[in-house]
Amino acid sequence: MTTLLVIAKEPRPGRVKTRLTPPFTPREAALLAEAALVDTLRTVAATPARRRVLVLDGEPGPWLPPGFDVVRQCPGGLDERLAAAFAGCDGPALLIGMDTPQVTPELLTVDFADCDAYFGPAEDGGFWALGLAVPDPELLRGVPMSTPTTGVVQRERLVGAGLRVRDLPRLRDVDTAADAEVVAAGAPGGRFAAELVRVRAVSGR
Repeated sequence: MTTLLVIAKEPRPGRVKTRLTPPFTPREAALLAEAALVDTLRTVAATPARRRVLVLDGEPGPWLPPGFDVVRQCPGGLDERLAAAFAGCDGPALLIGMDTPQVTPELLTVDFADCDAYFGPAEDGGFWALGLAVPDPELLRGVPMSTPTTGVVQRERLVGAGLRVRDLPRLRDVDTAADAEVVAAGAPGGRFAAELVRVRAVSGR
């Protein structure tokens, strides 16, 4: 079975979702980040997996459900941190972030029987998921992260290594307030959507 990795930051004000401020305050942005993380972890917990790992920058809190191993993120750029997350796996692995609370167990249930990699493109040009049948950190090191072409470069790296790539649906990351509205509307039953409604009601926005 597959190891499921979630790379995340501890949802502390001023450290997460800074592009949500404004219109939201740092505390509100952190509450939304926590809600997105809760939804993501619940989905991962409901997905069949060999192992579930939270690759965390910060400290775990009451939002962490049982059944997860917690591994600290290594120093360095995002490419190095993603590479290190895969380096800790000894079999097929799928990595996602905390920015797509609309994910479902169906999206995360992958089968490497006839492919070597899964790639989930994000609407902002990055990627929300990356799966490797044989985790190789060198497939990520040196890929420029957080740019409009990150996804294209990363997918080309996979193809250039001779891997058979299967694409997952394109999803929208929660980076801005506009993103938050769209994602919440697409997953109205989640903690993230409820928190967005609550924050807006309390703040009068």
